[in-house]
Amino acid sequence: MAATDTGTAHFNQTWDLSCNLDVNFETEEHAFIAYRALAVDKEVRRVMSVSNNKLKSHFEARLHRASFSAFVDILTLATRTIQESGQN
Repeated sequence: MAATDTGTAHFNQTWDLSCNLDVNFETEEHAFIAYRALAVDKEVRRVMSVSNNKLKSHFEARLHRASFSAFVDILTLATRTIQESGQN
């Protein structure tokens, strides 16, 4: 099962900074939980996909540090929620 979200991406325009981040999860379901948590953030231009228990993301932002920090905060929250709900 694969999913892709282009968010508000218009990658034909050049932004100041970009970043790729791949995160491995124990299951595909866990990767989708994180994907859905991150998909609601429309402040960052990004492309995300889930495949083989991995969340892959590429995003671009003018305020890269703040955008990356917010992205990782949501990712951390989703991961902790998975762990605390006992979905191991």
